[in-house]
Amino acid sequence: MTVRYFTTPIYYVNDVPHIGHAYTSLATDTLTRWYRLCGDEVRFQTGTDEHGLKIEQAARKTGISPKEHADRYSAPFRKLWDFLDVVPDKFIRTTDADHEAVVCDIWRRMEAQGDIYLGKYEGWYSVGDEAYFTEDELVDGKSPSGHEVSWVVEPSYFFRMSKYGDRLLEFLNTHPDFVRPASRQNEIVSFVKQGLQDISISRTTFSWGIPVPDADGHVIYVWVDALTNYISGLGGPGAELYNKFWPHVTHLIGKDIIRFHAVYWPCILMSAGLPLPEHIFAHGWWRHDGEKMSKTKGNVVDPWKIAGKYGPDVFRYFVLREVSFGADGDFSEKGLCGRINGDLANGYGNLFNRTLGMLARYRNGVVPNPGEDENAAELKQRIAEVQRELSQAMDELAFHKALAAIWSVIAVADKYVDSSAPWTLAKNEKTDATARQKLDAVLYNLCETLRILGVWTLAFLPRKAKALLDRLNVPEDLRNVASTLSFGAFKAGTTVQTEGEALFPRVEMPAETEATPAAPAAPAPAAKKAEKKAKKAEPEPPPAEIDFSDFAKLDLRVAKIIAAERHPDADRILKLTVDAGDPEPRTICSGIAEAYAPEDVVGRSVILVANLAPRKIRGIMSYGMLLCGGEGKTTTLATVPADLKPGTRVS
Repeated sequence: MTVRYFTTPIYYVNDVPHIGHAYTSLATDTLTRWYRLCGDEVRFQTGTDEHGLKIEQAARKTGISPKEHADRYSAPFRKLWDFLDVVPDKFIRTTDADHEAVVCDIWRRMEAQGDIYLGKYEGWYSVGDEAYFTEDELVDGKSPSGHEVSWVVEPSYFFRMSKYGDRLLEFLNTHPDFVRPASRQNEIVSFVKQGLQDISISRTTFSWGIPVPDADGHVIYVWVDALTNYISGLGGPGAELYNKFWPHVTHLIGKDIIRFHAVYWPCILMSAGLPLPEHIFAHGWWRHDGEKMSKTKGNVVDPWKIAGKYGPDVFRYFVLREVSFGADGDFSEKGLCGRINGDLANGYGNLFNRTLGMLARYRNGVVPNPGEDENAAELKQRIAEVQRELSQAMDELAFHKALAAIWSVIAVADKYVDSSAPWTLAKNEKTDATARQKLDAVLYNLCETLRILGVWTLAFLPRKAKALLDRLNVPEDLRNVASTLSFGAFKAGTTVQTEGEALFPRVEMPAETEATPAAPAAPAPAAKKAEKKAKKAEPEPPPAEIDFSDFAKLDLRVAKIIAAERHPDADRILKLTVDAGDPEPRTICSGIAEAYAPEDVVGRSVILVANLAPRKIRGIMSYGMLLCGGEGKTTTLATVPADLKPGTRVS
């Protein structure tokens, strides 16, 4: 049994939770659930960061104490996590007395090493960032994030972080996966190579914080205070939980705080004589419909609103499936609805509904005995492959890959239903014993596949997957990853609840957003031009008719996608390698990257316009075009049954 410890940052209590907070917490909760399903001993911690000048000032403005302000803004995080089924083992607050005691212990450990000294700090300070900036770092007289800065001079205790630069660099070189993804590790290595500077770790200009031991008037700087939560939540060095879970930890954070976690925190731990964490994973940011979120624009995604409208499981699925965890993502309600109707309703939900419907019609809702069925070989093989792919993907925190792998089984299961034609077997079973045995095998295989899918998705869709397993009456001892390692664990004779609500009802696509107000009147010529454009356009004439000889010029073939990657110079294009029955595979550039990740399309059988003249697309020659419908995120590839060989003519 492996011991694992996952943490989110502790969220600052200066505002209500937003999608960034929810994203980190949902990912951490999903990891926790997954590894518990694998039989590991896992601990999950989150919480709120409640000290600092910002909190003191905000409390003063509203006429309450800083602690009352912290209480008021910490509570919504707990409530949202309950609503989203985020279940931490520990919700820590930096105003907790046991946390403060551990912070003071860490301070004394650093002090005992001679790593803390009294000096004077002066520089540009941003209350909004809780950070100092040099003159070179300011942008138009403000902090890089746009907050106001003021010149501050105050006595301060400093941490000799410069002492640990070489040691940290050596650690990074010998632990190449300490920071993930790899691009963030490279970023930190480059920063450390420039040389570390000593940092100020106390403040005297405000009092809302943990007092520095034996130093009246000083409070411990928020980052030393906040970072220590990861071990204070375990009771501190020497405590039972600390001895079990530290340093077997992965810190999940946003990329904006990577330097504090991958530079400051390791140096603090080195000074305190404590082991460093195993991994730090910095995920990307979310945009909204292609734009950076901001309160000013009013486009901040409210997780309460979205999850309340579509359901917590759907919200969790979308943010984990839509984008690689280390990259930036784009949230759109239209994209969310596309995932609901496509992946969930038409995919997972449809397989569940049609299986239970057939089980009710043909076997009165009772799981039949398993049997031999040669058509099931591909399905069983794919399940075995996905088991390995899931393990690797979750170890990499590649949630989107894990979900794509799971959904590939759904696609193979749908194909299995079509090729097996259980409705035909049902017509013949009264006179053909072989047909009856084969129908039993098909229905059993589908029920077992759904059980396995239900187990795999318990971490990603905790409510819906539980509902699926409950409807199948799967016992608790078959609700773990170990039970999916071999096919056939589902007990024949189990009575299934065939009646019930749809697992994933389809939803209406959101209406288009209203047009922005018209701009002020333009000069006369431009105004006339704008007026002309604004007139209702005449309907476009239908395409000109062609005769059969024109159509016959098209070489439409079945092609199988054997490899896919993103175009290096075009975000909306995938570079595909396809087998079209030619002596050599051919390269196709296809504008489907908004709708499909590369791993989504590998293995699909599609329709290729094979005799389209080659053209160079952003530096890459493309030899043909794939047929698809829709545009942008709603693009859907035209596919054909996988048993059609590459090169087969389509007519």
